Amino acid sequence: MIRPHPLEPLDATSGTVHDLSRTSHLWYAAYGSNMHLDRLTTYLTGGRPPGGLRSHPGCRDPRGPARSAPVMLPGLLYFATESRVWTGGRAFYDPDRAPADGAPAELPARAYLLTTEQVSDIAAQEMERAPGGTPDLAEVLSDVLTHGRARIGPGRYETLVCAGLLDGTPVLTFTAPWSSADASVHLNPPSAAYLEHIAAGIVTAHGWSPLRAAAYLASCPGAHGHWAAEDIVTLLSTPGTP
Repeated sequence: MIRPHPLEPLDATSGTVHDLSRTSHLWYAAYGSNMHLDRLTTYLTGGRPPGGLRSHPGCRDPRGPARSAPVMLPGLLYFATESRVWTGGRAFYDPDRAPADGAPAELPARAYLLTTEQVSDIAAQEMERAPGGTPDLAEVLSDVLTHGRARIGPGRYETLVCAGLLDGTPVLTFTAPWSSADASVHLNPPSAAYLEHIAAGIVTAHGWSPLRAAAYLASCPGAHGHWAAEDIVTLLSTPGTP
């Protein structure tokens, strides 16, 4: 197992928020399929992810991450709505809700050090928009750093959350504006191809065994009761399983 990098708390009263909002680089914390570098690369350089149904145009700057690091985010991973790339449920992050069974109230993620422009372009592609348009993270970064989160739109991945700092640089991720506990949230089991990318990303970034990664994913709302850990382990042993 690889020890995750601890996140430093963001102190909005320290006088550093203004300076941080001018930073040219951010840590993008991926908790879904983008934990797998092969999948993230299709957002950076363009193309269709293995097992996906749609292609992406890629970022204006297609360079790979300057660094990556395993991190743990406080909160809960769940699967809901319907993905047009994978079919099945999408992964969402609820920073305000802990698992109900007493499990650790955190989830594994992989932080990538990218330019602010690249993170903006990934956010645009998550919403099936062309890179270079909205959202412009530079315009809302100060709000995110001050309040811990900010909405750049009503869409499923248009709420920005700052989980803290890593080496003095903000760690941001995207999620939905709703809570996983909302009655209107439609939980939906993820597809095999999607789970394969997420599980592979956890194993690679955190050094977890395939069984540990599979058991974790099988316990997440939306997947729980639909996917058994043993079946997810099989996906990792036979990549590309439909």
